[in-house]
Amino acid sequence: MRVLVTGASGFLGRAVADRISSAGHEVRTFQRRSSGLPGIEDVHGSITTAADIPYAGLAYAVSGMDAVVHLAAKVSLTGDPAEFEAVNVGGTRTVLQASQDAGVSRFVYVSSPSVAHAGSSIAGSDALPASPEHARGDYARTKARAELLALAADASGFSVVAVRPHLVWGPGDTQLIDRIVDRARRGRLPLLGHGAALIDTTYIDNAASAIHAALDAAVSVHGQSYVITNGEPRPVAELLAGICGAAGVAAPGWRVPASAARVAGSVIETIWRRRPGGDQPPMTRFLAEQLSTAHWFDQRRTRADLNWTPAVSLDEGFERLAAHYRSAR
Repeated sequence: MRVLVTGASGFLGRAVADRISSAGHEVRTFQRRSSGLPGIEDVHGSITTAADIPYAGLAYAVSGMDAVVHLAAKVSLTGDPAEFEAVNVGGTRTVLQASQDAGVSRFVYVSSPSVAHAGSSIAGSDALPASPEHARGDYARTKARAELLALAADASGFSVVAVRPHLVWGPGDTQLIDRIVDRARRGRLPLLGHGAALIDTTYIDNAASAIHAALDAAVSVHGQSYVITNGEPRPVAELLAGICGAAGVAAPGWRVPASAARVAGSVIETIWRRRPGGDQPPMTRFLAEQLSTAHWFDQRRTRADLNWTPAVSLDEGFERLAAHYRSAR
């Protein structure tokens, strides 16, 4: 197939484009910066291009494509609500319309389990319906709305499937791993509560291969959402210790009550909205909930429908992460 991947300058998007290209498909990417992938055509542009310039580079990027994998999004703990809306909802609407106009037949929307997380524990659930009304934070709410938009576009000849990779990590990840390691190194990474909440995560290679599998299976599984994880839930304290150990820094040794962290997160969010600059807050209510409540998922339907199983275990992932940090020293 000829496949357009949006957002391929990001950690997951780059891995997805590389995976699909390595499988023999012709890949083109669309984003504001280069993907850095050899042998792949990058088209530069924004999914939020003004309406008076129809699609700009996007029209060219999607022309002649058989399929689109849409990863481009604003991913952040805080930020301007209007920007989340413009990128995650408006941008998805634009990419959907451009894809339909270009005759694309398969569309994979890369979503997030946070679209169905209302703040309480998730223990062994399948992909619950996306709920903008109950999702926590601007990122999750707008991703939920965008997922509903994408699935509503599913039709004969335009097969749409939504995939929700959960907590993707691996060597080179600046969104999750580098932040955890940096805070641990500075002694600013506490455990919330007892650190016993079971959490699923997804090693980067597994996330990319699952999205590739969804692309291949789109015609038969269209109109559905799937959560993607390694299927190896671990206590949050064990996960943090594994990441810190791989990086050669001390694991968190102090605790904060989960209820206090949630209150503090709400206060910090309010303060951060008024601050200039693009740094991330040390805590938000959403982050406190993520670190103190269980969220692990039943993977049986995902694996059966997508004909996919993860190839890299968590322990092997930690070994690869440790090798990455050793090579960087």
